[in-house]
Amino acid sequence: MAKPGTRKASIDRITLPDDLTDSDGARLRSGDGREAERYSGIDLDGRDLTGISFTECEFTRVSLHEAKLRGASFSECLAADLHAPVFSAPRSSWRDVRIEHARLGSVEVYEATLRSVHIDGSKLDFVNLRNATLTDVLISNCIIEELDLGSATVQRLELQNCRIGTLDVGGAKLKDVDLRSSEFSAIHGLEGLRGATIDDAQLSLLAPLLAAHLGLRVE
Repeated sequence: MAKPGTRKASIDRITLPDDLTDSDGARLRSGDGREAERYSGIDLDGRDLTGISFTECEFTRVSLHEAKLRGASFSECLAADLHAPVFSAPRSSWRDVRIEHARLGSVEVYEATLRSVHIDGSKLDFVNLRNATLTDVLISNCIIEELDLGSATVQRLELQNCRIGTLDVGGAKLKDVDLRSSEFSAIHGLEGLRGATIDDAQLSLLAPLLAAHLGLRVE
């Protein structure tokens, strides 16, 4: 019996209501519950939005530099052209979210939960997903300097046509993680790659790292 192939991420289609309410964000507070709102061209830099929840909301050209989003929740949301040299959302929750053309520097989303999330055409510097839980996540056409999945639990993650400087999977638990079609300059924690799928070209590039990891001498 043939072995089943790598399962693809299942990304739900997001359809927002036609009657979104435009908001300038002035009344946003920590712990708020916001629903069916549109945020466009606003500055939320440095705002304390701890524990806030957004449902069926749209974000366009929003600046979130050093906004405090610890424990925030995003459900059925669309975001485009987000900007934040420092994006801080540890222990946050993301379900049915699409992010396009974001420019984020340090992305602190450790211990977060992501389900049915698509990130496309974005440039991210350092992405900290340590101890996070990812299920059905697609990252496409992105440039990422460092992607840290250390000790994360990951199921059905696809990296499509991405350029990634360093991938850290030390202590990670991976299942149906597809790395084909993406480029990596370095991979740390090779033992954490169990459960990932790579192609022949990637295997040849990994060979020296695997040999060093296993203590093999090649002559």
